[in-house]
Amino acid sequence: MTAPAPTSRSRWIQEWDPEDEAFWKDKGEKIARRNLAFSVLSEHIGFSIWTMWSVLVLFMGPQYGLTPSDKFLLTSMVTLVGAVVRVPYTFAVALFGGRNWTIISAGLLLVPTVAAFAVMKPGTSFTTFLLVGLLAGIGGGNFASSMTNINAFFPLRKKGWALGLNAGGGNIGVPVIQLVALAIIGASGGPRVLLGIYIPLIVVAAVLAALFMDNLATVKNDTGAAIDAARDAHTWIMSFLYVGTFGSFIGYAFAFGQVLQVQFGRTPLQAAYLTFIGPLLGSLIRPLGGWLADKYGGARITLWNYVGMAAATALLVIASMDKSLPLFVTVFVVLFVLSGLGNGSTFKMIPGIFQAKALAKGYEGEAAVRYGRRLSGASMGLIGAVGALGGVGINLAFRQSYLSYGSGTGAFVAFLVFYGLCFAVTWAVYLRRPVAQEHPTAASAAKAQLSYAEV
Repeated sequence: MTAPAPTSRSRWIQEWDPEDEAFWKDKGEKIARRNLAFSVLSEHIGFSIWTMWSVLVLFMGPQYGLTPSDKFLLTSMVTLVGAVVRVPYTFAVALFGGRNWTIISAGLLLVPTVAAFAVMKPGTSFTTFLLVGLLAGIGGGNFASSMTNINAFFPLRKKGWALGLNAGGGNIGVPVIQLVALAIIGASGGPRVLLGIYIPLIVVAAVLAALFMDNLATVKNDTGAAIDAARDAHTWIMSFLYVGTFGSFIGYAFAFGQVLQVQFGRTPLQAAYLTFIGPLLGSLIRPLGGWLADKYGGARITLWNYVGMAAATALLVIASMDKSLPLFVTVFVVLFVLSGLGNGSTFKMIPGIFQAKALAKGYEGEAAVRYGRRLSGASMGLIGAVGALGGVGINLAFRQSYLSYGSGTGAFVAFLVFYGLCFAVTWAVYLRRPVAQEHPTAASAAKAQLSYAEV
């Protein structure tokens, strides 16, 4: 099958079948990779705007009148909005088209950036900072729409790599804005300089999306898919697991600099020198997590990744109690790396799980692909939203731990227990055995068992 080239005016592609190898080699791969590249750019800037308050609070010294508790609450609420908006952003792709929504969502990033530029000065009330900070949460939604869009462009055999690269390129927006902040702080610049840099970049991302991205007419607005995904237990199981990986990544990204300042007495410049390392490595390794999941199975990689995260967290408890900054920073960076690896492997599991369910229901060939793509695309928004809520929990846990104990040790103990639960759930649901009652026939049961082992 061949697909007509998108029109220059609307850029709508009417037919799209990436599972057809001839179509993929002839035209599909080139188009998909082009859309992936510009999707990454927009999502990257979205992540930067979402997490900019984790950087801005480093600039906000005593003259701003905010306590450490105020700052943790502020970043928690920004994370919360970013999680909630992921649900409507997921379905906006089907409603408006992937290209069209990328243009809109990129342009919307101007709102929180310009607003923060206007209020960022001593004397502004905490309530005003909080309200303006909430606007930045829309940057978190770009991830969900971008992942849903790119999921539709690539064949199942390439999804782990493509989704990992898309998400990893977006996640890098976190360390990039931290590095830019480091340069500005080092040059004795202020927070408005940082915001001023990003305003033209947002415009560039929207313009490039308009020029080079496409809409897929085959991705229809299907509210029934959202309902079906919400009713499926695997959507909520994977949401729980994604809390442990992405929730950790984004929560630690918001909190790391504040922990270094509050618990270890680092100055803003000293904290900025350290905070970007973990998010940078965690972002870069996410595509590797997807690739490993493609090769060895997402559930297997996710399982052992949680073992590593639990071990790293146990060392963080020791470092926190001993007040050892070198050990604390080293292990925190390792934890970032593992969270990034797990981000790639868990998101690879999603399309594989729903493909297995299609086989279990007796679907074959293109029908199985359509079923899996429909539910996996719809579930990604819900899973991404719930996973991001883990970032809220991490910041609130740190806030409570410092209020109650004066250190982050209590929070790390709670995280250690949670990673143990994630390990148990991964093993019990996806590696121990498939759910027998889902398989109406012996043949479909055998197919689904293989698929569940390899998701």
